[in-house]
Amino acid sequence: MTWLLLIPLCLAVIVIAPLLRELRRRTMGPEARTLAPGEFAPLSRGVTHYRWIGPRRGPIAVCVHGLTTPSFVWGGQEQGLAAGLAERGFRVLCYDLYGRGFSDRPDGLQDRTFFVDQLQELLDHQDVRGDFFLIGYSMGGAIATAYASAHPDRVRELVLLAAAGLKTNPGRLATFIRSQRPLGDWLMMALYPRLHIRGTEAERSLPSSVPNIVDLQQAELKYKGFVPAVLSSLRGILNEDMGPDLRHIHRQGVPILAIWGEADDVVPVSSVGRLTEQARSARQEVISDAGHGLPYTHTKEVLAILDANHRRGLE
Repeated sequence: MTWLLLIPLCLAVIVIAPLLRELRRRTMGPEARTLAPGEFAPLSRGVTHYRWIGPRRGPIAVCVHGLTTPSFVWGGQEQGLAAGLAERGFRVLCYDLYGRGFSDRPDGLQDRTFFVDQLQELLDHQDVRGDFFLIGYSMGGAIATAYASAHPDRVRELVLLAAAGLKTNPGRLATFIRSQRPLGDWLMMALYPRLHIRGTEAERSLPSSVPNIVDLQQAELKYKGFVPAVLSSLRGILNEDMGPDLRHIHRQGVPILAIWGEADDVVPVSSVGRLTEQARSARQEVISDAGHGLPYTHTKEVLAILDANHRRGLE
């Protein structure tokens, strides 16, 4: 009967293992930040990593990344979407959302207020006055939409790339994890790392304007707080409907340009119709062979669409 005593022990190990794995991950702090390409702003909820790319003078374009891929998704000084914008004369501000990249991992629900406050505080810290172009990718599209809705006078144009926020179906597992506590928390800690690796590996053979982007994406799992941040965003801003915000932005006369990937299996191309219902004035383009990673897999195509929709790039 001794073996029966092992059953609760084994169950305890299974339950505790994902939590221990999280505790053993590295802490994002001064040592890790020696690798950072940018600078740091001490904001109310913690340190935020940011970079300026492009000329010191020129219209400002602020880029907001998505759920799991930090600001390196925009590339750097010489390649990537940010470099393309810089070549067109833009002063590009990229930053890491809390919980990702080289930024801090504060507690709290990552809802619209959480992210809009971070962006506004960073703009204040960098003394960005007047209006600017706001570009949001994936979850960053929902954040950019929330910011534009709250501050329509600050946004010269809203550019959405495979943007979240139009209430697409997240799937059964994501829905369960969002709604069930504490089991959802445990499932997230236990399953998500493997799912993240599997999802990024599926893109390894795709072209990318960001070198080694798959390795960079997977490296996020090395740091404490990344997985909880993803869960908090799933329960926060990614569980919000941006429809009313898009209608408000439309009524305020803020121009909207949306670009989608026809082969996107994360934010489906059916979002074109949903956006049209909320903001009929929005200009929309679909890249036929692009998936969800279109900012880095189809950088030239995205820049070409931006050029075609404006006389001089985004000017």
